Amino acid sequence: MAIKQTANGTKIWALRDTKEQLTNWAGWLVGTAFFMYCWNQISLQTDWDFFWDAPAIAADIGGRAMPPKWGYITELWAPLWDTLNIATLGTILALIMAIPVAFLAARNTTPSKLILRPLALLIIVSSRSINSLIWALLLVAIIGPGVFAGLIAISLRSIGFCAKLLYEAIEEIDEKQVEAITATGASRWQVMAYGILPQIMPALAGITVFRWDINIRESTVLGLVGAGGIGLQMQGSLNILAWPQVSLILLVILIAVLISEWVSAKVRGAII
Repeated sequence: MAIKQTANGTKIWALRDTKEQLTNWAGWLVGTAFFMYCWNQISLQTDWDFFWDAPAIAADIGGRAMPPKWGYITELWAPLWDTLNIATLGTILALIMAIPVAFLAARNTTPSKLILRPLALLIIVSSRSINSLIWALLLVAIIGPGVFAGLIAISLRSIGFCAKLLYEAIEEIDEKQVEAITATGASRWQVMAYGILPQIMPALAGITVFRWDINIRESTVLGLVGAGGIGLQMQGSLNILAWPQVSLILLVILIAVLISEWVSAKVRGAII
């Protein structure tokens, strides 16, 4: 809050003084100029003829996609099952790897803050910084196309997410329980089993269900790069412009995601 004084000596309260106002306007000017520069770069690389035709093209595709080809549903059960397996097994595999990483990353459980903790944090950051589609592209090139590549891609992507939330939960535990068990002469593993794990089990269960819900969504598109699942059917239908099949696949994906959301909400509610 600044105070301005007029020529006749009257004091006026102001939100900012002259220096703060000039700084504020300079910030807005720089931000606006940067935004206009970015917009200009995007505009130069955009074909605006396609942009203005987009509503008509979308309406045409929508008309061709309706009604969905209901008879094609029999071809989707197996890919949908593959998608659920990719999400579920990928989540389980991620947890198996994420739990040790979380204990190594937490300040109160890591054996070495100079070596092992930075290494664990590097694993977490590396996993979270690469999208599951990128992992799938790399794995398809390494181990070949199929469900296994999708499963590993989902698990590698999920390690960082699960480990980060879990190690934060470990750092927030009640240390008095750990001290009490340590005072009985318990070993390091017994302290973890009886002093730490019971405290983080609700968080672990919630993280598991939440990540499984996310993986259901992510696994539906891995087939677009050859990693199996219902996305493979989507890619095939798009390649032959079979729009009624595409609309049916989108509807099935939507229903599967809604069901997974309902299941995860019920499980989280039961846990919490």
